[in-house]
Amino acid sequence: MTKERNVAAVVVETLRDLGVKYVFGVPSGGWVDYMEAMRRTDGIEFILTTHEGGAGMMADVCGRIGPAPGACFGTFGPGATNLATGVGEALLDRSPMIAFTDEMPAAMRGRTTQMGIDHQALFAPLTKKTTRLKADAVREILFDAARVALEGRPGPVHVGLPVGMSAEKAGAENGAFVPPAKPVAADAALLARAGELFKAAKKPVLAVGLGAVQARVQTQIQALAEKHGIPVVLTPMAKGMLAEDHPSYAGVLFHALSDMVGATHAQADLVVAVGYDPVEFNYESWMAKQAKLVSFDIAPADIDREQYTVAVDAVGDIGASLNALLALPASRKDWDLAALAERRAAMFAKLEPSNRGFGPKGALSVLRDVLSGDGIMTCDVGAHTHLIGQLWRTPEPGLQIMTNGWSTMGFGIPAAIAAKLMRPEKQVCAVVGDGGFLMTAGELATAIRCGIKIVVVLLTDNDLALIRIKQEKKGNPIYGTPVRANGTVGSDSIFGVPVRTARDAVTFRKELEAAFAADGPVVVEAIVDSREYDGVVLKKDRP
Repeated sequence: MTKERNVAAVVVETLRDLGVKYVFGVPSGGWVDYMEAMRRTDGIEFILTTHEGGAGMMADVCGRIGPAPGACFGTFGPGATNLATGVGEALLDRSPMIAFTDEMPAAMRGRTTQMGIDHQALFAPLTKKTTRLKADAVREILFDAARVALEGRPGPVHVGLPVGMSAEKAGAENGAFVPPAKPVAADAALLARAGELFKAAKKPVLAVGLGAVQARVQTQIQALAEKHGIPVVLTPMAKGMLAEDHPSYAGVLFHALSDMVGATHAQADLVVAVGYDPVEFNYESWMAKQAKLVSFDIAPADIDREQYTVAVDAVGDIGASLNALLALPASRKDWDLAALAERRAAMFAKLEPSNRGFGPKGALSVLRDVLSGDGIMTCDVGAHTHLIGQLWRTPEPGLQIMTNGWSTMGFGIPAAIAAKLMRPEKQVCAVVGDGGFLMTAGELATAIRCGIKIVVVLLTDNDLALIRIKQEKKGNPIYGTPVRANGTVGSDSIFGVPVRTARDAVTFRKELEAAFAADGPVVVEAIVDSREYDGVVLKKDRP
């Protein structure tokens, strides 16, 4: 005779069966039964975070790295609105997620009550789908949520948990999870037309985006570039898809010294966009109007079609579309790869550390040397993000993790915690500015409580540099951007996490090496000069 199980037990077992290892959040009374079910269930764990926003960010990164959607929870009202920051991040950074919140029982929906807002309405614009759990369809609803989260461009699904339902008897259900179908090949006639355009083009360029990372087409991109001798530009979240020393590497759009990258793509007469997702950077902000667009993606190209020529919009399996071009005979195009190499070398030379003191370029150079080649670096949002996007050598996709669709400050520390949980065998560090650090520093308490061994590199310049630079470009006085008058974070530990401070490259290297050798989380604070950003960030992608 089958033992009856309550809804909480079935929810947790279903998540475990889907491959979810961690659920992040801040509990409520309504969540207690689910926590107890996790305590009793092998293979899945509840991680108490300091803030629901951090929980959502951790779930986002788990969804990016792992085979299953990330999972997180927030309670009524403020718990849900806090969680929404991480949920929106999963939507625009294309990460599969199942976000749970408490919901009012049926009798109280629409009533005036403490902490009561409409969570279905709240999450509708932030998710691919929002729904509500039913006791007689737990597995069906969660399987559907996972499928929606994973299919197409990945993203979050919200599932409301009516309070009190957790203890109810779960209905009997049959059936297994069926993963979403893989994209079918694009229309053969469109691929043939793409081939004709590619053969006729004198200066085609490959523009590689986040969708190409998710499609795992790194080898095909490299082969296509090498076969025809053509440049490749990347979006920031596609870092690692082509090595920085590859003869076809032209740089990263939108980030530091993007004007030097623009000197290459401005010459293109054809842009072959591979998994290009404009959530990072719209075509109109960089693409030359004389160039025709061939798009290989799982969604139609999002571009102003009155101002730009979309010659082929091949919606379907990205790898199959690339194979159609790879089948063409080798043809050398009109690109001067020697000139490209000179531009690339000049760009990286400008990103070398200054000899006029210790700045962010010097700190990142030392970190790249100390962090293992297969180590994971997460970064926060700020001027340093633009520098990392161009400067940081990334051996393969997934070894540099940023938010460039949602772009929320505070991302770096929660992201590093999740990355270490998912990849415990790797060295993991976060690079954060002092502005972003203050937003989620509380998650260091999560790291030390859970014994999560990460290194947080804190670039302290007491400046919101991107905004300060924009103020100065407008001729405005500096106002509202100094983080503090001067000095460090002001302590040798935070929540029990040791803080090591360095004011020069030699000391920074020594402190980093000690931090990576430590048994738990460590903050290494580098006191840097933010003026080093001024000459390299916020450049125009169009020359």
